[in-house]
Amino acid sequence: MSVAKSVAGVRRAARESVSGLPREFWWLWTSTLVNRLGAFVATFMALYLTLDQGYSASYAGLVASLHGLGGVVSSLVAGVMTDRLGRRPTLLIAQSSTAASVALLGFMRDPVSIAAVAFLVGMASNASRPAVQAMMADIVRPEDRVRAFSLNYWAINLGFAISSAGAGFIAQYSYLAGFLGEAAMTLACAVLVFLKLPESRPEATSERTSVRGKAGSGTGTDRTDIGLGDVLRDGRFMSVVTLSFVVALIFQQGFVGLPVAMGAAGFSSVDYGTAVAVNGVLIVVLQIPVTRFIQHRDPRRLLILSSVLAGYGFGLTAFAGSSLAFYTLTVCVWTLAEIINAPTQTGLVVRLSPVHGRGRYQGMYTMSWSVAGLVAPLMSGLIIDRFGAEWLWGACAVLGTVAGLGYWLLMRGLSEEPGESEESEKDEAVPEAEAVTKPEVSTA
Repeated sequence: MSVAKSVAGVRRAARESVSGLPREFWWLWTSTLVNRLGAFVATFMALYLTLDQGYSASYAGLVASLHGLGGVVSSLVAGVMTDRLGRRPTLLIAQSSTAASVALLGFMRDPVSIAAVAFLVGMASNASRPAVQAMMADIVRPEDRVRAFSLNYWAINLGFAISSAGAGFIAQYSYLAGFLGEAAMTLACAVLVFLKLPESRPEATSERTSVRGKAGSGTGTDRTDIGLGDVLRDGRFMSVVTLSFVVALIFQQGFVGLPVAMGAAGFSSVDYGTAVAVNGVLIVVLQIPVTRFIQHRDPRRLLILSSVLAGYGFGLTAFAGSSLAFYTLTVCVWTLAEIINAPTQTGLVVRLSPVHGRGRYQGMYTMSWSVAGLVAPLMSGLIIDRFGAEWLWGACAVLGTVAGLGYWLLMRGLSEEPGESEESEKDEAVPEAEAVTKPEVSTA
């Protein structure tokens, strides 16, 4: 009887986790899942260049850096496109360009050509993120956004976990098949967007006074002519971007600093793979139930908690020694921080973004992670080479503490529940979400 009750409870929790979200969200979610199921370049690029093409590790690192630099550039460009052209056109351009550039990369053999096309792949593949996040904010009610962002993040990790395993088998036979497979999956996403997702960008209205100043945005108005200068002058939001960069620096160490430190401690690549695989497994298993627990809680406390957990989760690595189990335990700690941080941080960005500037704001936020992806390898390499891995983990603990204090100071003036500006936004957002389900809405 207790088993039956438990099963019924799980089913009820699952229904509550996915209920109430608009149909357009699920098409967008499906697009994200399909996209990540086809991920190949980001996972196997280094192995392709060194093992299959015979290039040096230094050259592979250069190509990876150029790929990341492309993502930094496209974050801002795609944010502007999302606001000016619309969410749907930006997604179509980004996904079509990604499909073409990934397929082209598979045929490149000259080192200069590989580097140039890898830069284009980085630009194209990162360009869809501001549009996805802005569209999600457009079509989902404010009270459901944390849950929606969490489900989207879950799809990213589920797709990546499956694709990593599948791509490993594909790579044994043909790297070119992996490139073409990713191109095909990304093109399928573009087709899905074209057929199923209408434009969700709010209609342009005349400039009006808003109460965004109370909610914390530095703009003070909700205008239709918001530019990147307005984003840069928004002090509170740019502080969030800075803190996001600090937190991203910490999380990146799981994939740049941790493998180097474990290798220096005598562990094999299989040991590292075993430890870090826990990250993906926990996200897939815990993301939805944890989000159910946190979605209506104070975002200030959640961001402070996740920052400290991330910092000290990596800080504990200094005491791991030769114990693989201890390394795995540290991965569990900072993965919990990641599960809490991802939807909460994205939801905060939406709260601080003017309706007609969501693309630019999301682009700037995305850029903080892209820049962290460039800086983190340099940071970990410099600290480990000069001082030792223990200093890197100590630095992570310090950064986590600084980020936690930063969120505490920054958000003291932000209401615990959605404030007046968000209530005003809700009045706009709900009709928008309803409008995109009507047959007369143009999908051009």
